[in-house]
Amino acid sequence: MDTELLKTFLEVSRTRHFGKAAEHLYLTPSAVSFRIRQLESQLGVTLFTRLRNNIQLTSSGEALIPHAESMLLAWARAQHEVALSERQTQQLAVAGTANLWDAYLQEGLHRLYCELPALSLRADIRTPEQMTRALLGRTLDLAFLTDPARIEGVRHIALHTMELQLVSTYSGLTAIDAMAQDYIRIDWGTAFNTQHAKLFNTATPPLLHTGSVRIALEYLLHHGGSAFLPGAMARGYLEQQQLFVVADAPSINREVYAAYLPGSERQGLIDRVIELFGPKAEPVS
Repeated sequence: MDTELLKTFLEVSRTRHFGKAAEHLYLTPSAVSFRIRQLESQLGVTLFTRLRNNIQLTSSGEALIPHAESMLLAWARAQHEVALSERQTQQLAVAGTANLWDAYLQEGLHRLYCELPALSLRADIRTPEQMTRALLGRTLDLAFLTDPARIEGVRHIALHTMELQLVSTYSGLTAIDAMAQDYIRIDWGTAFNTQHAKLFNTATPPLLHTGSVRIALEYLLHHGGSAFLPGAMARGYLEQQQLFVVADAPSINREVYAAYLPGSERQGLIDRVIELFGPKAEPVS
């Protein structure tokens, strides 16, 4: 199957708009429409219902999404392995959520390349659901996440405890004031959301709600407000008094886990990468 057809299908399923998908893929809308018709013809099913500008996935389209993602990941991995240079003798595919790359994982990459110069690494940003599917499909060797996927066969290793502190560009705020005044809500996962709801019972909607700590930090520094940031990420700004700790707000701890399927031919390399990414290596499942 032509991988370009699958890429086009995933982009249309994401945007629910042929014109927007065409812009992102640098194609014309008619080319996008033609590719979707080709794919539907090859599969013998209808993937989208088209009613004026309302484009919706059919049940067949919904079912195709995880398979399309897995096939594209497998193809990318095959290309990667075939293209390995003589110097690069080890290959590994890892992924993490966007927030973990920003707050924790990026530093680990530097250690990897210092300690494992022969490693050819594929590093991606994925949602927890995408990582779980890729692990089970063995197109991903190692996933980094904050909420363990309780799926039989997937092993989790606790790497690091990330302390999230409520900080603000305004000094002397109470937690109640911080929640009510320009609060920026960062999505740190299900466990964080549960604890946050228990600690802060407020009806005031956040000024900004984002899944990216980088977006939140940039907004915070330029426009002001309050947000939960990792202590390590906030430290420099606290020292320069660009940010201030909200003193009466409790910190919220999040565990960072590495997840993998045991028994891989790359198990030794996976173990070494886990060791380099964090000082803590405690199996939890």
